[in-house]
Amino acid sequence: MQPLKLAVAGANAERGWARDTHFPALKTLPGIEVYAVSARDQAIADVAAETFGAAKAYGDSLEMARDPDVDIVAVTVKVPEHRAIVLAALAAGKHVYCEWPLARDLAEAEELADAVARAGVHVAIGLQGANSVSVQQAAKLVRDGAIGRPLNLRVVSSTAGWGTIAPPHYAYLQDRRNGATLATIAGGHTLAAVEAVVGAYVAVSARNSILQGTVEIAGTGETVTRSCADHMLITGTHRGGCVSSVEIIGGEPIPLRFELRGTAGTLDIQGHHPGGYQCAALTVHCSSLDAMTPAPAATGLVGAPINVAQLWSQFESDIRTGTHSVPDFAAAVRLTRLLDAIETASQEQRTVLLD
Repeated sequence: MQPLKLAVAGANAERGWARDTHFPALKTLPGIEVYAVSARDQAIADVAAETFGAAKAYGDSLEMARDPDVDIVAVTVKVPEHRAIVLAALAAGKHVYCEWPLARDLAEAEELADAVARAGVHVAIGLQGANSVSVQQAAKLVRDGAIGRPLNLRVVSSTAGWGTIAPPHYAYLQDRRNGATLATIAGGHTLAAVEAVVGAYVAVSARNSILQGTVEIAGTGETVTRSCADHMLITGTHRGGCVSSVEIIGGEPIPLRFELRGTAGTLDIQGHHPGGYQCAALTVHCSSLDAMTPAPAATGLVGAPINVAQLWSQFESDIRTGTHSVPDFAAAVRLTRLLDAIETASQEQRTVLLD
């Protein structure tokens, strides 16, 4: 098989999610060739192409998305820039892997999902935490009855982000209008894993809070006002009757707590990473089985690239075989609706029912 030619929007040799996760993950997948990269200017793109071994470098991501030799476009730029690149790639008939959150709001996410239907290509949304080997293993154990009927789930999920100090390139994360917030990133990844294991929410109550409203921008002497929540408390009921409590904590990276009790046993997922649980190498423990650590998607990877490699491996298989196993833009729309329901529940101090 010929390798699929990949173009990565948002490549930077000095920093960034693509550098830290996508490129290490892709090195383990011979079926995908890093063919082109783009950045906010040509100089950065040229350095990235040399660093990551790409044949082409673009200072314009839209031009790269239209390259006739490209098979897949990976969108790893800031959330407000997702829409234009995704639409250009879909219009050019490319498969698309877009990082989560897909869009700034529900209307924009629905627009992108509708564009996929017209393009007739494969897409993936970067919910690598919910799609990880460990979370999928936990979900299978629950489906297979390893703990009986799920009764209650308690989750504590944290991240170093959304504390009192932020680096300059993360200042935009404090403004809820940009769509990249504690709720959408840490909250979205966590809630996707919760639903993967115990089923969809049918009702939610919530308290979203801004506990620290002023953020220092490191090295600049400047401060910005935070308009997004830095702490979330969510209680919910799931299909099948399981109830859950989820706490999302910003600015305090503590180990993940994911503790599920059923009628015939218990299951927990463990992991710790300052970037959030979705970046961690996770382990699953079930009371009815010996302790176990599911094998990562690829050998030689540590931390966040493990889950990213798992999603890339499945996405490549989907493209080659015509299957649809990875979370797609429709899943992103549904998760965005859930986050909107949680925000409504918090603002109106009531329980919100979900379809």
